[in-house]
Amino acid sequence: MTDTAPAAITTRDLRKTYRSARGDVEAVRGVDLNVPSGEFFGLLGPNGAGKSTTIGMLTTLVAPTGGTALVAGHDVAKDPVGVKRRIGVVTQTNTLDMQLTVAENLEFRSRFFGLSAGQARKRAAQLIDAFGLGDRRKAMATQLSGGQARRLMIARALVHKPEVLFLDEPTAALDPQTRVNLWNILQVLHDQGQTVLLTTHYMEEAEELCDRIAVVDHGTVLAEGTVDELKQDAGAETVVTVRFEEQIKPDFPERMGLTARSSVSSAETDGDQIRVFSSEPEGLLGDLVEMGTREGLHVRDATQTKPSLETVFLALTGREYRE
Repeated sequence: MTDTAPAAITTRDLRKTYRSARGDVEAVRGVDLNVPSGEFFGLLGPNGAGKSTTIGMLTTLVAPTGGTALVAGHDVAKDPVGVKRRIGVVTQTNTLDMQLTVAENLEFRSRFFGLSAGQARKRAAQLIDAFGLGDRRKAMATQLSGGQARRLMIARALVHKPEVLFLDEPTAALDPQTRVNLWNILQVLHDQGQTVLLTTHYMEEAEELCDRIAVVDHGTVLAEGTVDELKQDAGAETVVTVRFEEQIKPDFPERMGLTARSSVSSAETDGDQIRVFSSEPEGLLGDLVEMGTREGLHVRDATQTKPSLETVFLALTGREYRE
């Protein structure tokens, strides 16, 4: 991927308002995106942030109410058929045909996109080999494990060699080993030049796979860039945690003057430990140990976690729980 690569996805002031008897709901409020061809792009946000609606518009499942969106050079509103021919989509839910075998799922989808019977069999064999499903080619879709089913769904989305692959929470509910194995497959696809747009709730997944990331909330893009750029621009904080042998009084941060420090955005006590979020952590760990000593507390252990994509995400979207 290069800076001069043509755009695979371009949106300008993209909007979606749902109208109901209770009033209008602005799900997407003017999203601008530019994803070059060959890029692995991540779309992150809390529940209700507008990610699913944005993906729905880009894949022609949801009609925009404002702005424009081009995917593979085709307008999603004016030429939805042209877009559908050039994209592959993998949803969170299992959409495999349960009455077909692994090979048949791939062959039937290939025929749908115009391949001959011979071409369909050849393409299915290529994908079965690439996704490590050789020993399951004759198995019914109902007989696959969660990881095997997800691999088959991605393979099926690639039968027509789409210009853009959309992955909506592709590793949700998978065990850690299966998730990492799927990461390896996706990384190979990316290395081969496949453009991918990924939505995920796993911060480490986005950090591992994505060239660039956009964080969205309340229907708008809060920040966009590489992981390093986001860490720098969002003012992500270091988390210093000290655990004591004894319980900490809830008013410890206030009495010790921690909350009055300009470099400290938050200080939280939880039983026998305290967590402090700071943009200038130098010397903070020693200060916390000294404060604990003054209170008669004995340190059990201490950690200092540098800014991560997760701390960036929390800095941008807040820490409140969302359904």
